[in-house]
Amino acid sequence: MAFQPPAVPTAPPSPDTPSATLAQPMCVMCFNAIDPSGAGGLTADITTIASVGGHPVAVATGVIVRDTSHVFSHTAMDDELVTDQARTALEDIPVRAIKLGFAGSPSNLAAIAELASDYPDIPIISYMPDLSWWQGDGLEEYLDAFQALVMPQTSVLVGNYGTLSRWLLPDWSHSRPPTARDIAKAAEARDVPFVLVTGIPLPEQHLDNVLASTETVIGSSKFELFDGSFHGAGDTLSAALTALLAAGNELGAAAQEALEYLDHSLGAGFRPGMGQLIPDRMFWAQPEEGTVAAAAEAEAAPEAQPAAPEAENQPPLEGFVMPLHDTKH
Repeated sequence: MAFQPPAVPTAPPSPDTPSATLAQPMCVMCFNAIDPSGAGGLTADITTIASVGGHPVAVATGVIVRDTSHVFSHTAMDDELVTDQARTALEDIPVRAIKLGFAGSPSNLAAIAELASDYPDIPIISYMPDLSWWQGDGLEEYLDAFQALVMPQTSVLVGNYGTLSRWLLPDWSHSRPPTARDIAKAAEARDVPFVLVTGIPLPEQHLDNVLASTETVIGSSKFELFDGSFHGAGDTLSAALTALLAAGNELGAAAQEALEYLDHSLGAGFRPGMGQLIPDRMFWAQPEEGTVAAAAEAEAAPEAQPAAPEAENQPPLEGFVMPLHDTKH
């Protein structure tokens, strides 16, 4: 199943059309920290969910101070504030699925787990990011809380092969490297039925991405390794999977489409700063190549464009005069 961008309506609905008859996007709640670089965190969740046709219901769990190269610090929000954000929205909006990213603190994980227990029919897709930048005892406490409180309520655990294997199989002693099913068995011991393991190394510069349970490999997708380091790929994949499940897709089909969406996003990735590449989650909305070429040609030959009317001949739009940006004391 190839990723298809959401349909764009040809005309706005009539004001007289009852809202119940309009096709509405499924609502997806995401818990994540604010990442000012826009590469990961809540920005990645919001953009991805909207891109695949869902409506993001975003709950901020903290703030990460980072650029496209490094994480410098993070501050978690108060757990009561996280709970108030989520509960207020859940009491008003019919959320169909929940994506959990970086919660920021063990107390926030406890608050989210308690909240989720009140909504047992909403599936939770949990993403474990690479937290190797987090120094100190707080990381171990966070991972312990994640295992004890969040994993028993998680429907699908998403994560990179290296991150999940080091975390869930720290005492691995076999001569062979662990497989996705080995990771699934470790997750199942904590009541997680499915794992989506990404970035499994393969020969000839390829990576495998495997959806597995303890019994079987449900599906896998192999992709060629991109030439470059990305930040935000895991948040993108897990948010896309959550939105596609919220829309009613079967798990295997949703995982396959989410992986294809990620592959397209990485293929159109860009480097906004001096550090890592980030996925272009709105790749399908970019101008076509011909349009870009035409725009470049027009820029190179401005004399071919019609002359702009003289500014003094254009009366200001009533009610739209921009005030001066000054400060008066």
